[in-house]
Amino acid sequence: MIAKRNGQSSLGGATGCDFYEVRPHKSGDGIDLISDRFRYGPIWYAGPDAVRNAVAYAKYRSLSRSLPANISVLDDFGAIIQTHESNGDFRQRRSAVRFNSVC
Repeated sequence: MIAKRNGQSSLGGATGCDFYEVRPHKSGDGIDLISDRFRYGPIWYAGPDAVRNAVAYAKYRSLSRSLPANISVLDDFGAIIQTHESNGDFRQRRSAVRFNSVC
């Protein structure tokens, strides 16, 4: 995945957000979590909770980086079957100002 001009990633959004795709593995065994933020390529998950674990990791990773995340779950044909969004802000004990970020 190659970054494009004007601050857009190859997954189609601004670089101020993390974009993830969860799609079936090429071998048909398990799923891949794909992001342009991963250095070494997609992360492979297998088992009955593979999709749930991949989405949970993507949300955790975006929260640890304080960035909003958009997660798309795709089927075998590339059609989006689920979307998940994370706002990316930490919940602090005393926060008088709340910032809303839009991806």
